[in-house]
Amino acid sequence: MNNGEWNPLKTENIIRRKTFEFALEIVGLGRNLQQQHEFILSKQLLRSGTSIGANVEEADVAQSKRDFIAKMSIALKEARETQYWLRLLENSKIGTADYKSYIQHVQEIERILTAILKTSRSKQNQ
Repeated sequence: MNNGEWNPLKTENIIRRKTFEFALEIVGLGRNLQQQHEFILSKQLLRSGTSIGANVEEADVAQSKRDFIAKMSIALKEARETQYWLRLLENSKIGTADYKSYIQHVQEIERILTAILKTSRSKQNQ
Protein backbone atom coordinates (compact mmCIF):
# COMPACT_ATOMS: atom_id res chain seq x y z
CA MET A 1 0.00 0.00 0.00
CA ASN A 2 1.60 3.24 -1.04
CA ASN A 3 -0.53 5.63 1.01
CA GLY A 4 1.33 4.81 4.23
CA GLU A 5 -1.68 3.36 6.08
CA TRP A 6 -0.52 -0.23 6.29
CA ASN A 7 2.68 -1.91 5.27
CA PRO A 8 4.50 -4.17 7.70
CA LEU A 9 7.64 -4.32 5.56
CA LYS A 10 8.28 -0.57 5.61
CA THR A 11 9.83 -0.81 9.06
CA GLU A 12 11.08 -4.39 8.79
CA ASN A 13 13.47 -5.03 5.92
CA ILE A 14 15.19 -8.14 7.26
CA ILE A 15 13.18 -10.51 5.06
CA ARG A 16 13.74 -8.35 1.99
CA ARG A 17 17.49 -8.31 2.62
CA LYS A 18 17.71 -12.02 3.38
CA THR A 19 15.67 -13.08 0.35
CA PHE A 20 17.71 -10.84 -1.95
CA GLU A 21 21.00 -12.19 -0.57
CA PHE A 22 19.67 -15.73 -0.93
CA ALA A 23 18.64 -15.07 -4.53
CA LEU A 24 22.20 -13.94 -5.27
CA GLU A 25 23.53 -17.13 -3.70
CA ILE A 26 21.13 -19.23 -5.78
CA VAL A 27 22.15 -17.43 -8.98
CA GLY A 28 25.76 -18.32 -8.21
CA LEU A 29 24.88 -21.92 -7.41
CA GLY A 30 22.79 -22.18 -10.56
CA ARG A 31 25.66 -20.85 -12.64
CA ASN A 32 27.98 -23.38 -11.02
CA LEU A 33 25.57 -26.24 -11.70
CA GLN A 34 25.19 -25.19 -15.33
CA GLN A 35 28.96 -25.17 -15.75
CA GLN A 36 28.82 -28.77 -14.56
CA HIS A 37 26.18 -29.44 -17.26
CA GLU A 38 23.27 -29.78 -14.85
CA PHE A 39 20.60 -27.75 -16.64
CA ILE A 40 17.24 -29.16 -15.59
CA LEU A 41 17.53 -29.03 -11.79
CA SER A 42 19.52 -25.79 -11.90
CA LYS A 43 16.71 -24.14 -13.86
CA GLN A 44 14.09 -25.32 -11.34
CA LEU A 45 16.27 -24.11 -8.46
CA LEU A 46 16.85 -20.72 -10.09
CA ARG A 47 13.13 -20.20 -10.68
CA SER A 48 12.00 -21.02 -7.17
CA GLY A 49 15.00 -19.58 -5.34
CA THR A 50 14.74 -16.17 -6.96
CA SER A 51 10.95 -16.12 -6.80
CA ILE A 52 11.00 -15.97 -2.99
CA GLY A 53 12.41 -12.46 -2.93
CA ALA A 54 10.35 -11.33 -5.91
CA ASN A 55 7.17 -12.19 -4.02
CA VAL A 56 8.42 -10.48 -0.87
CA GLU A 57 9.06 -7.36 -2.98
CA GLU A 58 5.53 -7.56 -4.38
CA ALA A 59 4.17 -7.90 -0.86
CA ASP A 60 5.95 -4.65 0.00
CA VAL A 61 3.55 -2.80 -2.28
CA ALA A 62 0.47 -4.87 -1.47
CA GLN A 63 -2.85 -3.19 -2.01
CA SER A 64 -4.39 -4.71 1.10
CA LYS A 65 -3.67 -6.98 4.05
CA ARG A 66 -5.18 -9.84 2.10
CA ASP A 67 -2.91 -9.15 -0.88
CA PHE A 68 0.10 -8.95 1.44
CA ILE A 69 -0.74 -12.31 3.00
CA ALA A 70 -1.24 -13.86 -0.43
CA LYS A 71 2.16 -12.67 -1.70
CA MET A 72 3.97 -13.74 1.45
CA SER A 73 2.24 -17.12 1.29
CA ILE A 74 3.53 -17.58 -2.25
CA ALA A 75 7.02 -16.60 -1.06
CA LEU A 76 6.81 -19.30 1.63
CA LYS A 77 5.68 -21.90 -0.92
CA GLU A 78 8.59 -20.96 -3.18
CA ALA A 79 10.98 -21.28 -0.24
CA ARG A 80 9.69 -24.77 0.48
CA GLU A 81 10.03 -25.71 -3.19
CA THR A 82 13.58 -24.37 -3.18
CA GLN A 83 14.41 -26.47 -0.15
CA TYR A 84 13.07 -29.51 -2.02
CA TRP A 85 15.37 -28.90 -5.02
CA LEU A 86 18.35 -28.35 -2.73
CA ARG A 87 17.68 -31.59 -0.85
CA LEU A 88 17.28 -33.42 -4.13
CA LEU A 89 20.59 -32.06 -5.41
CA GLU A 90 22.32 -32.93 -2.13
CA ASN A 91 20.96 -36.47 -1.91
CA SER A 92 21.54 -37.26 -5.58
CA LYS A 93 25.14 -36.08 -5.23
CA ILE A 94 24.82 -33.74 -8.22
CA GLY A 95 27.46 -31.03 -8.26
CA THR A 96 30.11 -30.25 -5.70
CA ALA A 97 28.38 -27.56 -3.64
CA ASP A 98 27.82 -27.64 0.11
CA TYR A 99 24.03 -27.77 -0.09
CA LYS A 100 23.63 -27.82 3.71
CA SER A 101 24.45 -24.12 3.98
CA TYR A 102 21.89 -23.25 1.30
CA ILE A 103 19.30 -25.43 3.02
CA GLN A 104 19.97 -23.75 6.36
CA HIS A 105 19.63 -20.33 4.75
CA VAL A 106 16.29 -21.14 3.11
CA GLN A 107 15.01 -22.72 6.35
CA GLU A 108 15.79 -19.47 8.16
CA ILE A 109 13.83 -17.58 5.49
CA GLU A 110 10.94 -20.02 5.92
CA ARG A 111 10.88 -19.40 9.68
CA ILE A 112 10.78 -15.63 9.17
CA LEU A 113 8.06 -15.86 6.52
CA THR A 114 6.02 -18.18 8.75
CA ALA A 115 6.27 -15.70 11.64
CA ILE A 116 5.29 -12.78 9.38
CA LEU A 117 2.29 -14.71 8.08
CA LYS A 118 1.20 -15.78 11.55
CA THR A 119 1.33 -12.19 12.79
CA SER A 120 -0.36 -10.81 9.69
CA ARG A 121 -3.17 -13.35 9.81
CA SER A 122 -3.84 -12.69 13.49
CA LYS A 123 -3.97 -8.93 12.84
CA GLN A 124 -6.26 -9.50 9.86
CA ASN A 125 -8.70 -11.42 12.05
CA GLN A 126 -8.87 -8.66 14.69
